[in-house]
Amino acid sequence: MELVKITDKTYYIKNAANIGVYLADGNGAYLIDTGNDKDAGKKILKILSEQGWEVKGVINTHSHADHIGGNSVLQERTGCRIYAHGIERCFTEFPVLEPSFLYGGYPHSALKNKFLCAKESEVLEIEGNTPDGLEYFDLKGHSFDMIGIRTDDDIYFIADSVFSEETISKYHLFFLCDVKECLATLDYLDTLSAKLFVPSHGEPTDNITHLTRLNRDKIAEITGVILDYCASPHTFEDILAHVFDHYSLTMNTNQNVLIGCTVRSYISYLCDEGKIAVELAGNRAYYNA
Repeated sequence: MELVKITDKTYYIKNAANIGVYLADGNGAYLIDTGNDKDAGKKILKILSEQGWEVKGVINTHSHADHIGGNSVLQERTGCRIYAHGIERCFTEFPVLEPSFLYGGYPHSALKNKFLCAKESEVLEIEGNTPDGLEYFDLKGHSFDMIGIRTDDDIYFIADSVFSEETISKYHLFFLCDVKECLATLDYLDTLSAKLFVPSHGEPTDNITHLTRLNRDKIAEITGVILDYCASPHTFEDILAHVFDHYSLTMNTNQNVLIGCTVRSYISYLCDEGKIAVELAGNRAYYNA
């Protein structure tokens, strides 16, 4: 982890999932997300201590484990308040909901790992409690009620609303909860101007349109892959395997549920757009363009 200064009040900790730091007053710091586990939380505390700063509060952009994993140790050691929005608050307080949602039932033990299931923390609704100097805005799509944070010095922390060119080129598939909302969020980001945009995964940029285009184009590509394959009826498992094979990917247990959920979301989107129909035959569900 490395602390990077953006302005006199706003920093970020460079990490697998970048962590925002906003100095509200004196030495009090608000964190935007907390990394993927208790070790990340300990490292955050060490970095802040070296600067003479104390944790004033935490804002979670959404409830995925790589964004809330440090919550519990930070709250245990500092007593800080943690804020999240809507459904994300529920998932953060009760993290078993995450692997349950992804799996579609109560998760077996292999799915209750730190990548899918963080330790619980006490969380307050951010609406009506937004700290001075900060404002939140909706970034739905990647997760149910994901938010971004704008600082009063014009820095936008935009969570997982976009993924980097490197990530897209390497993995092709990135997690999506709601394809339609994700596309609406990309359109919304195109309307913004900022001193700097800080995505959770990737380097900060002062122009977001390049990334929104890359993400939008990849979503359109994946939609086309699924739609073309469904020219004849296929089960969900057939579609999932085809998508992995198409991109020469090999799934592990976590990817099976993460990308499985994502592919289901694409199928739902195509069904709602009237491009795919679901048919039941032989006690199996088939999807057909």
